[in-house]
Amino acid sequence: QVQLVESGGGLVQAGGSLTLSCAASGRTISGAWFRQAPGKEREFVAAVKGSGGRTYYADSVKGRFTISRDNAKNTVYLQMNSLKPEDTAVYYCAAKAVEPGPYEYWGQGTQVTVSS
Repeated sequence: QVQLVESGGGLVQAGGSLTLSCAASGRTISGAWFRQAPGKEREFVAAVKGSGGRTYYADSVKGRFTISRDNAKNTVYLQMNSLKPEDTAVYYCAAKAVEPGPYEYWGQGTQVTVSS
């Protein structure tokens, strides 16, 4: 069983930046970030998949967020720039050991609050 531990959330002003980290206790092949704002469903933000590390982004964050990973550290990062109040949400890290397949491992979530 792989455990995911997130860090890096916090309060930032609009236009600012934050970097989220997700450390896995074991090897995974793909990692992703999702977020859930109050009163809304959880939504996909970004993913880095497979051995090639291809990246995918939601349209709402393209050009502002960058997902990356350090395989040696089993860690996935989400660099968030030009943050907007609508980016405020609990951000969840997810990972899987087999591709294709569902995200089977989830972090506890970290709060990101962007003030206007």
